[in-house]
Amino acid sequence: QVQLVESGGGLVQAGGSLRLSCAASGRTFGNYAMGWFRQAPGKEREFVAGINWSTYYADSVKGRFTISRDNAKNTVYLQMNSLKPEDTAVYYCAASRSSGISRLEASFGSWGQGTQVTVSS
Repeated sequence: QVQLVESGGGLVQAGGSLRLSCAASGRTFGNYAMGWFRQAPGKEREFVAGINWSTYYADSVKGRFTISRDNAKNTVYLQMNSLKPEDTAVYYCAASRSSGISRLEASFGSWGQGTQVTVSS
């Protein structure tokens, strides 16, 4: 089991940027894929971005968001640029059960508590 703690959320105007961080502990970080998901009010949680030895993104954030990881610091990041009001959501960091690529929630066995991102128009 891995413990995840997100930080970096907040309120930003449309067009602005935020960087989310997720600190992991409890197992060998570098062996597993990591992901970011988000849940907007009244909507189901959705995949945003993932990383193992490559990166993959939801179409809605491609070209605006960048996921990265620092295995030495056991941390994964989500750099969010050109933010839009529709990006407003609680963002969750998740650790995969394996090193493989997946966009499915069921593939991720550990979740952080979430951090709120609010984008004003």
